[in-house]
Amino acid sequence: MRDFAQSDDVRVQAQLDRLEALSLPEGRLGLDTMRALLARLDDPHLSLPPVFHVAGTNGKGSTCAFLRAILEADGKRVHVATSPHLVRYNERIRIAGELVSDALLADLLEEVLDAGADLTPSFFEVTIAASFLAFARTPADACVVEVGLGGRFDATNVIEHPAACGIAALGIDHERFLLAPEDGVPDDPMARIAFEKAGIVKPGCSLVTLDYADGPTLEIERAAMAAGAPLAMRGREWSANVGTGIEYEDRHGRIVLPLPAMPGAHQAGNAALAVAMLRHQDFVSVSEEALGRGVVDARWPARLHRLADGPLTRGREVWLDGGHNRSAGEALARHFAGQRLHLVLGMLANKDPLAIVDPLGDSIASLSAVPVPGHDWHAAGAFGENAKAFDTVEQALAALPENGLTVLIAGSLYLAGEVLRLNDEAPD
Repeated sequence: MRDFAQSDDVRVQAQLDRLEALSLPEGRLGLDTMRALLARLDDPHLSLPPVFHVAGTNGKGSTCAFLRAILEADGKRVHVATSPHLVRYNERIRIAGELVSDALLADLLEEVLDAGADLTPSFFEVTIAASFLAFARTPADACVVEVGLGGRFDATNVIEHPAACGIAALGIDHERFLLAPEDGVPDDPMARIAFEKAGIVKPGCSLVTLDYADGPTLEIERAAMAAGAPLAMRGREWSANVGTGIEYEDRHGRIVLPLPAMPGAHQAGNAALAVAMLRHQDFVSVSEEALGRGVVDARWPARLHRLADGPLTRGREVWLDGGHNRSAGEALARHFAGQRLHLVLGMLANKDPLAIVDPLGDSIASLSAVPVPGHDWHAAGAFGENAKAFDTVEQALAALPENGLTVLIAGSLYLAGEVLRLNDEAPD
């Protein structure tokens, strides 16, 4: 699958065209290619500011957003590497608080692609190498790095001495890669997912997690023990009780934080995880005031995101969410509990087509199926006999009755990016 990045800048587009020609050799696992590529670039990953490395099935991007917001609220300069992008490739690389400029991006990609021309690196390996190159060359106080897929074999896992590693919520996703048969790995799917995510743990570096079922918990405990890494798990080394605020407590004491401005009850857990990561490391100090301000200030587009009034929404209440697995569907169901809504759904063909539909159940007043631009997607029939097919999101919205019901557009971050573009809400 390709990311189909596009740019209005001619120099950037020339490098993105080279990126799009790359593909991950079928069956290749490991970090050898990534390490070889970085070696040709003088190993920038060894010269990064303190790194907060975040894995997880759901919520890792939001946790990164909370980390960045808290650190910046404390006056820190923060580099951030996240994926995928929504509208512009530049969103993947934030240097000391600012999205990478087109001019610098073109130079970075050209340098990395030229250095690794004979190594056949993947799209993501080149992206992460470019990110680390930029981060090593620009002074900052911290880095926030989101795992792309899994953890154990993810290109970001070349980081050797992070300030702290974090694992957000776990769920079944990317089964083709994360549940591929392999000797010496757990048989239970959820335990295997935990095993892969816990692969980011490093010797002596704190591993901070949420709470999980027994199987995943055991795998995370094993990984931490094998690495000699201090493990801080919610419900044991730290707690977060959510009411009118977040009552957080760990060995350092108890603090009360405001609720996040980001919609969704699950975001309080992601915020607490970010706080726990910051309080279970000794590389970057953050004030209690900054913890509270950052929790409120954090934003993460296309995750339970109410769209502004714009060219696409035209006065309707329209929500956007890029979630595409059952855990995301359950989170949406909790948020919209008791409401009827019009669902506009576009899902990649390799995803479970009912992952969003089943949890929302009787809340769905109508279901409109739309393509995911540039990708293979599920046709309307995959969502049930009542789903109606439309060629575009604009057509689907125009066909909805004016009955005052909320509209939810969901199913893919690639679709979410197209929606943000159409509504003039490109992330900055």
